[in-house]
Order: sequence, then structure tokens, then C-alpha cells
Amino acid sequence: MNAKHSRIHLFLLLSALGCLIWSGIRPAGQFNWLMETLPAIVGGLLLVVTYRRFRLTTVSYVLVWFFSLILMTGGHYTYADVPIGNWARDAFGLSRNHFDRFGHFFQGVIPAMLVRELLLRTSGLRRGKWLFVVSASVALSISAMYELFEWRYAVQFGGKQADDFLGSQGDIWDAQKDMWMALLGAVTSQLSLGWLQDRQLRLPTPEAERPHALR
Repeated sequence: MNAKHSRIHLFLLLSALGCLIWSGIRPAGQFNWLMETLPAIVGGLLLVVTYRRFRLTTVSYVLVWFFSLILMTGGHYTYADVPIGNWARDAFGLSRNHFDRFGHFFQGVIPAMLVRELLLRTSGLRRGKWLFVVSASVALSISAMYELFEWRYAVQFGGKQADDFLGSQGDIWDAQKDMWMALLGAVTSQLSLGWLQDRQLRLPTPEAERPHALR
């Protein structure tokens, strides 16, 4: 890993810490803020602890960083009241604030790309349809688990606190649409960024991996 990538990683860490501090200053609700930002806090700590022993590609770190910013922003305002989502709703005549959909899209991107990298580096699975399917399936399963967690959270706490956390905004199909967005994120990210991840992993081109007789 060269010095340029190390500087990028340091910038990602420091800017994420800055955003976390901003997010925690007078959020819409303290407990909801903790629940919304906890994945970013735990995930960030895990990546810092494992940085020297198992350093990920820069594209993976950038994606995790961007998703963390989404979580921190949603935690500060609640997803239904994020200003840029309200602006888009009013400007384009949308039925609701769709910032949470944006977040669920990246909820599919992150696990898909991380699982893809982990499998390429630690298993015998190579690039191809099965790597694609397994990575997307893990991302979708994580999204489904999160929807189950949201359901139990709403049952446990109820009222405005549950409404703020769920961010369904009256949509009875919110859970299904969230999982659909996660699946789209998992598929789109692999198709659009898989080649970059391969390059940073210094994997040979697909043509170079083919048997000589098939070239």
C-alpha cells in the first residue's frame, strides 16, 4: 500500500470522526442517534483495529466512509427529516423524503463489496457468477435481518421513537422497498466497481485467467 492510499485512509478516518462529532451535537433524539450511528461506530472501530493486519482496498474504505456519513446524517436529523431529502421531495414533487432509500441502497453496497473482497482474498472462490451471487445474497440477508430488528424495535418502544427510527413515513411496503434498494445496491456496486476492486487487489485480468486453449 503506497503513501498516497495511506493519506486517503487517514483523511477518511479523520473526516468521519468530525462528522460523528457534528452528528452527536443536539440530535433529534439521543437514543435514536445512538441506534442509527452504532453500526458506523462499531464498523469504524473494527476497521481501525484490523488496519495493520488486514488492510482493505481503498475503494472498500471509501464506500464504508460514505455509508457512515449517511448513517450519521440520518442519526442527527432522523431519516424522514434530512434537509436534502426534504428539498428533493419538494423540488421534484415526491410523495415522501427518500433519504432513507438512499441509505438502504448503500446498505446493500457495503456488505456486497466487503464480502466480495473477503472471499477473493481468503477463499478459493474466484471472480464469476457465484462470487456475484454469494456477495449479493449476503447483502440481501443483512438487509432482511435489519428489517426484522426494526420490527422488534418498533414493537418494543412504539410511539414517536419507533416512527423516527423506522422512517417508514406511512408506507406499508417500506420494509420490502428497503430490501429491494439494498439488492439494487449490491448488484450495481459489483457491476460498476468490481473491476476497480480487482485492480486494487492486483488480480489478473479475466482474459489472463482463462486457460490457454480458450484464449
